[in-house]
Amino acid sequence: MAGIADLGVGIGWRPEIDLTVERLPGVDFVEVVAENLHIGHLPESVTLLLDRGVPVLPHAVSLSLGGAEEVDLARVEHLGAVAEAVGAPLVSDHVCFVRAGGLDSGHLMPVPRTRDALDVLVANVRTAQRNLPVPLALENVAALLEWPDGELTEGQFLAELVERTDCWLLVDVANLYANARNIGTDPGRFLDEIPLERLAYVHVAGGVEHGEVYHDTHAHAVLPEVLELLDELCSRVNPPGVLLERDDNYPSDTEIASELAAIRAVVDKKRD
Repeated sequence: MAGIADLGVGIGWRPEIDLTVERLPGVDFVEVVAENLHIGHLPESVTLLLDRGVPVLPHAVSLSLGGAEEVDLARVEHLGAVAEAVGAPLVSDHVCFVRAGGLDSGHLMPVPRTRDALDVLVANVRTAQRNLPVPLALENVAALLEWPDGELTEGQFLAELVERTDCWLLVDVANLYANARNIGTDPGRFLDEIPLERLAYVHVAGGVEHGEVYHDTHAHAVLPEVLELLDELCSRVNPPGVLLERDDNYPSDTEIASELAAIRAVVDKKRD
């Protein structure tokens, strides 16, 4: 695939806001959590959106591609089957691990940025790619800690991952903000170092600060600082798509529409 088609501005589809997503103006595409869908019995709301011609992109949370254990091919095959069921142009997961030693963390754990860890990630990504019917995009995650003895910055780590696997990138600017706040990373340097020509689309989400820790909750309003990072990214590249994530504490339709409008204003400003 030479490039990603223009997706526009979208929102994460969740069963709790299915009617909201259906009636919101200006939703150009949606993203679904692949593990929550059952092949052969898609939610009526997702089918309605497909019938309208709205692209539906499956987003996985359980492949654990950064883990030392072998890739669970059943999970990969399910992701691929969801992609085929909704006619998706690509699928995505995260640069993380969620399982180790038979235990499931229930959380997206950051991968140590060492060359050994990168070799494992590359091998797992290649395995997933061989068993998927469409291209794979991988997302940067929020972290509350840095693994010791890192050999690469996050941007360098992702750049080499792309070079070695030809995967796409799903850049989450809310996670960039969270990492800058919590572990002192530099979002500008990250954007300098990643291959923006391999950008599939962008995530935007809200969070809240408790004490001196910023929590990437997906349950609060998007902060102006996160929109500023989106603006910075858009000054460097026209993202194929930008998607709002909301996973809890759902606000009114009006508030969601306002957040989507704020995102679109940033994107459109850079395209004018």
